Amino acid sequence: MISVARIMRRAAVTANAACLAAAVGCAPQPEGDTASRPSVDTCRAGELATKTRGKLTIATDKPAYEPWFKDDDPSNGKGFESAVAYAVAQRLGYGKDAVVWQSVPFNKAFAPGEKTFDFDINQVSVSEERKKAVDFSSGYYDVRQAVVALKGSKAASAKSLADLRDVKLGAQVGTTSLDHINDVVRPKRAPAVYAKNDQAKSALKNGQVDAIVTDLPTAFYITAAEVTDARIVGQFENRGGSPEQFGLVLDKGSALTSCVSGAVDALHEDGTLAKLEQQWLSDAVDAPVLK
Repeated sequence: MISVARIMRRAAVTANAACLAAAVGCAPQPEGDTASRPSVDTCRAGELATKTRGKLTIATDKPAYEPWFKDDDPSNGKGFESAVAYAVAQRLGYGKDAVVWQSVPFNKAFAPGEKTFDFDINQVSVSEERKKAVDFSSGYYDVRQAVVALKGSKAASAKSLADLRDVKLGAQVGTTSLDHINDVVRPKRAPAVYAKNDQAKSALKNGQVDAIVTDLPTAFYITAAEVTDARIVGQFENRGGSPEQFGLVLDKGSALTSCVSGAVDALHEDGTLAKLEQQWLSDAVDAPVLK
């Protein structure tokens, strides 16, 4: 005769298998709700519905810029986003040798359509508009946008948003940096728009624009290592109650979203993200706020 305890154990195994067969997917839970977050068991490597069984495919753009990556090599674990990607992978049970990197252009990462990656990490800000096409994890970095101008230029002496309305500004296409130019600065001249951040930096260096807008850590790296005769004019204040955040990008409705968000939340709670930020983005200290 089969004991009651055995029957109960079989029922539990069956229920767990059903959840895993649904691609780890009990419906995504609210961010920050630790009680309802997916368990370690349901988010275990080998049981996730990844693009390649037993592997975790992570995408980013090329070139992969510092300080987010180091030496244009996402696989080396150096730079804030490379380190975050591997920390998330480890939380999900994937060692470094199980991570596969893929090159995906910035704009394509959050465009509509099925993705070839499990998640993308590339300084992509979470927004309601982008959420219509893709899923986002919990935010892994609170970010401010900043203005970079050549020393001695008119833009370099700006003290307010009003001072920037007469200058020629530039930014990468599809970014919140460009949104800040259009929606916050509202310059008199249309901004220059570039496919890559490298092109924006070259335009600044060559005097084709008076200033460019980028996220604050990138601004510090540009002025310290790439365009050394440039300076950070200032940063934009937070718009609204919630800070702008970078999130990992996933397929719309991905079965992995809740597990990836759970991994990011855990890295917040145990201090890992704060340590990685201090290690790789410590130069991104306060800059004047433009109002």
